[in-house]
Formats: sequence, C-alpha cells, structure tokens
Amino acid sequence: PFVSSFLLSYHCAHFKDEESEAEMIEDLKLECDKLASEKSEMQRHYVMYYEMSYGLNIEMHKQAEIVKRLNGICAQVLPYLSQEHQQQVLGAIERAKQVTAPELNSIIRQQLQAHQLSQLQALALPLTPLPVGLQPPSLPAVSAGTGLLSLSALGSQAHLSKEDKNGHDGDTHQEDDGEKSD
Repeated sequence: PFVSSFLLSYHCAHFKDEESEAEMIEDLKLECDKLASEKSEMQRHYVMYYEMSYGLNIEMHKQAEIVKRLNGICAQVLPYLSQEHQQQVLGAIERAKQVTAPELNSIIRQQLQAHQLSQLQALALPLTPLPVGLQPPSLPAVSAGTGLLSLSALGSQAHLSKEDKNGHDGDTHQEDDGEKSD
C-alpha cells in the first residue's frame, strides 16, 4: 500500500511536471510566433524606409543636377543682360540660395495642405452636382513609393514659383523699361 501510494504520488507529480512543461512549451511557441511576426513587420518597415531613403537620395541628386544646370544657364545668359538686370538676377540667385529650414517647412506644409484640400474637394465633388459643362478636377496618381518624392517636388515647385513671382514683379517693370530704351 505504501509503495503504490508513493508510486501514485510520484506519477501524479511527474504528470504535473509534464503538463507544466507542455504549457511552457506552448507559451514559448506562441512567444516565438509573436516575435517572428514582429520581426517580419520590422523587416517590412525597414524595406519601406530604405526604399524611401533611396528615393529621396535619388531625388536629391536629381535636384542637385538641375541646380547645377540652371546655374550654368544663368552663367551663360547673364553676360547678355544689361548691368541693372545682371544685378537683379544675381540678387535673386543669392536670395534663392539663402533658403532656411523654417521656410522649407512652411512651403512643404502649405503644399501638403493644398494637396489635402484638393483631395477632399475631389472626394466631395461626386456628392454635389456640377454645373453644366464643368468637368471635375483630376488628381495625379500618387503611389506609396512616390508620395514623399511628390511632396518634395511640390515643395521645390512652390519655392520656385514664389521666387518667380518675386523676380517677375520686378522684371516686368524693367522689361517694359528695356523695351522703351531699345
């Protein structure tokens, strides 16, 4: 009787140990699956950020090449301008070179708001009838990979258009003067 009681308690303890080990193994498997899922998610994010970084790097090099070519064009055209126009162009070029981070942030923010507003308006247009003959505006297709590049391009266009406006305001009056003197 004592031996069978001892064996019974031994086997019960052994079964409890095996059951707790099985539960521990199951918990470890779940934890392993969770970590594998997190790992794949992190890898997906890494690839996405790498692609964005690569795209932005390409865009930076492209913009640098554009700037280099535009500087070359300015250098070639500058001697043909009158002394007064040369000074104005050189001043505009120097102002363009003095762009600050807050200005860039402001330009990007404005372009982002305008882009979001145009998207909201495009979404709202089908809900309201359009006047006869008026076509709804179309949005350019923007994929996830080109979103930041598009935003970057929008920011540079906004900055250039701002500079163009500033430069053209002064240039239009001087062109009129230049035409009168010729």
